[in-house]
This record gives sequence, C-alpha cells and structure tokens, in this order.
Amino acid sequence: MISILRSTAAAGVAALVAATPTAAATVRIAGNFAVEHSSSQAMERFKDAVAEKTGGELTVETFPAMQLGGAQENVDQVRSGVILGTWIGAAYLSRTVPELEAVSMPFAYPDRETAFRVIDGPVGDLIDEKLAERGFVALGWMELGSRNVTNNIRPIEKVEDFEGLKIRLQPNETHLATFRALGANPVSMGIQEVYSALQQGVLDGQENPYSIIQTLKFDEVQKHLSDTGHIFDYIVVALNKDQFERLPEEQRTAMREAMADAVAWQRQKADEEDTTAKESLIESGMVFTPISEELRSVLRERTEPVVADLKERLGAEIVDAVLAEAAQQ
Repeated sequence: MISILRSTAAAGVAALVAATPTAAATVRIAGNFAVEHSSSQAMERFKDAVAEKTGGELTVETFPAMQLGGAQENVDQVRSGVILGTWIGAAYLSRTVPELEAVSMPFAYPDRETAFRVIDGPVGDLIDEKLAERGFVALGWMELGSRNVTNNIRPIEKVEDFEGLKIRLQPNETHLATFRALGANPVSMGIQEVYSALQQGVLDGQENPYSIIQTLKFDEVQKHLSDTGHIFDYIVVALNKDQFERLPEEQRTAMREAMADAVAWQRQKADEEDTTAKESLIESGMVFTPISEELRSVLRERTEPVVADLKERLGAEIVDAVLAEAAQQ
C-alpha cells in the first residue's frame, strides 16, 4: 500500500513538473547572406549577447547562407511561425508591406548617413507600424548598402548603355520600374539562381552592393562594374509578432538591446566592407567605369516618373515624408 502511495505521489510530482511553464526558450532566425557578410557576423554577436543578457534563458539559433531556404522562403517561414525571424534585404518584404518601397526610391539619398536618418526617424516608425499590422516586428535595420550595376556586355558610360540589358533585381516594384525607366530589361530572380544565370548568359548583369558582389563571387562571371549607387538598401531583422510578444518581457528587452548593439556594429562594418570590397573587385580584374555627375543627373531625371507612380500607389504622404527627411541638411 505504501509502495502504491509513493508511486502515485511520484507520478503526481512528475506531472506537476511537466506542466509547470518555464521561461527558457530557443528561437530560430534565418538569413540568406553569406556567413562572412557583416550582417551574418552581427547576428552571431546578437546571439551571444542575448544568451549573456538572459543568463542562458533564451537561446538564439542562427542559420545564415540560405541554410533554411532563400529570402522569400524565410519570409514565409516567419509569417507561418515555423521560425521566429529572418534578416533579409527589405525588398523581400515589400510585396507584403508595400510602404517599404518608399524608402528605396532611386537616387533618394546623397549618402548613407542620410539613409539612416530616414529609417531611424519618424519614417522608420511608420514603416514599423505597417510591418506590425501585417504580423511582423522590425527588430533592427542594418545596412545592405548602395546598389551598383555589373554586366558582361559593355561599360556604362551613357544612359543608352542600359538599353536592353537583361539585369537581375530583387522582387520590388520600385526597383524594377527604375530599370524599365532606364531602358533595361529587369528580371526578378532569387539570389541563389543568379550566379549560374550569369555564367550561362541567361542574364547580362545584376545589381548589388559591392560586398554582396564580392561574397557571392559575381566577379568570376561579370566583367564590367559601375558605381551607379542607384538605390540604397536596408537589411531588416523581421520577427513573427505573435511569437515575439509571447516571450517574457525581460527576454524581449534583452533582444532589443542586443540588436541595437549588433546594428551599430554592423553599420560600421558595412561601411568598411563597401570600400574594401570595391577595391577587391577591381583587383580581381573587373573593369570599373565610374558614373559621371552628368550621367547621374540624367539617370535621376529618367527615373522621376518612378517616384510619381509610387505616390499614386502608396499615397503622397509617406513618399513626401521620405523626400523631405532626405533633403534635410
């Protein structure tokens, strides 16, 4: 009888322990950037900082370099709750949150400092609200950088040199419209397919920040490099809002603090990468043709209708807010 009572008591204790909720958790965050890219390195710093700040109660597992699929797959995984978050080029969320197109207008920012002033200010707050309405939390905004054109056909010396070039772009309507306005033939394609498409001549070229061109080894399959700087792009760390809000408050706070530090580190690192990657690409044998101020002025004029169309699609308020903030001295 005593044995039966002890067994029953032990079973009750086991059931109670199993039913008691614990604050400890493991979350997964995936990205499509190479392991050596500054954003992936920043996420490793973030992971370590979260573990330290929570005393190991929250563990972040990171999966860079498309380990869990491409950028669009990662977005879908976050939306469905399969993973907590992703760090991706903001363009991959623009079809879900069209307002993101307003912060990637052609030739909108004279420098990276201006671009960050826009995303760190009231415009960024508005974008965060729009992301939240669609079930996302924007934990941080890193630098992807100024996008530059490469191709295998000819150097870009005048606007006519864009004519007919089959160029890969991200799935962002403003990006695509920008190149249509320049006379090119833009193609939306997942980044994992681009190298082979360039190698096989399916594409004439692509556009990316220097660091991405280098880490993805596009210099092996591209000849001409230009400093078009036509669009400045961000990396957004986007989380599933419901999952994030279910974490204890102290864990959410730890994640926000750790991400703020990671973003500051990454932005500085990305600035350094931009210079060294450009130099490395030229040293590898790419033919670099700088864009003249006269040509840049023509490109800006040619793409003005893209901004007008964006106002019609999104409403003038957010577009004008970006332009006004960017114009501040």
